[in-house]
Amino acid sequence: MNLAQKIQTKVRRNAVHLYRDIRHGMGLDAGFYQGVKGSRILTYHGICLDDHTRFNTLFLTLKTFERHLQYYTKHFHILSLQDYYDQKFHPDKFNVCLTFDDGFANNYKYVLPLLEKYRVPATFFITAIRQAGYDILWNDFLSIVSKYGPARIGIKDGVFVKDRVNRYYDTNTGIRLADSLRKVGFEQKVVVMGELYPLAPFRENAKDEDYWLQMTEEQIKQMSASPYVTIGSHGYYHNDLANISLEKSIIEIKQSKTYLENIIQKSVDSFAFPYGSYDPDVVNTCINAGYDKLLLLDSLFEQDKENPAMHERFVINPFISVNNQMHATVNRRYE
Repeated sequence: MNLAQKIQTKVRRNAVHLYRDIRHGMGLDAGFYQGVKGSRILTYHGICLDDHTRFNTLFLTLKTFERHLQYYTKHFHILSLQDYYDQKFHPDKFNVCLTFDDGFANNYKYVLPLLEKYRVPATFFITAIRQAGYDILWNDFLSIVSKYGPARIGIKDGVFVKDRVNRYYDTNTGIRLADSLRKVGFEQKVVVMGELYPLAPFRENAKDEDYWLQMTEEQIKQMSASPYVTIGSHGYYHNDLANISLEKSIIEIKQSKTYLENIIQKSVDSFAFPYGSYDPDVVNTCINAGYDKLLLLDSLFEQDKENPAMHERFVINPFISVNNQMHATVNRRYE
């Protein structure tokens, strides 16, 4: 797609969104939710009070998320992950299942009270990074460094400069630093994090905490105690399991399950692949480890669509109105 086509696509998309919002504001789309059938598993990540795109494009504000819940409870049927797999769908409403990835402390701080307020179930996919001695995921750390760091940095693997959206890329290969790190194990990530740590004084700014801090074990335990919460695994280190050795993937998949089960004293039988990345060996490892619910973003292999353990999810878009998000949720596309 050339530049002119990209501009045309963006203009058309904005026009569609504006048209929908105008109709919604005039009360002309009341019939949209009537008779709409189907189901969708939705993927959220972090919730913050404001400036939701400060470090990445995965966060929503607390105000926007609550409006989502208000729409869901009014127009949709919300069901737990277990009920979704058991196909306990409402015959006359669109069915949605809410999931949260990455285990942010903001999920405990902001999301849990709203789930209990609106009596809405959700599943939270959490890593074992706390057991490894860290309170931040490597990719969140890199996003913060990219925000605060200088235009040019030198680390052992080469020289990296920022592009127009503050992402570091290798001056020799043109490959993004984040993409390079996704293909290596956690030990190598730790080395790079150690080199870059002085460039990211995020711990000195209390307002940054909502964007990176991971849940403590006590918070995970308290989350699990809620009747509206299910805990699932998101790997041990938040590594891309299809891009590290199978031996290391097996360890991560099994140990993350053990870690979470020891905390919540319940079975953990669902697994969400970090970055939506997996391969057949990773899938088989998860099933052999005792996970019978495997959550994707998109199916990467044709046979996965026939596997009852595997379900696709739809990631929430932080750049559109609540009304347009609801339309996208039903249609499973961002126009």
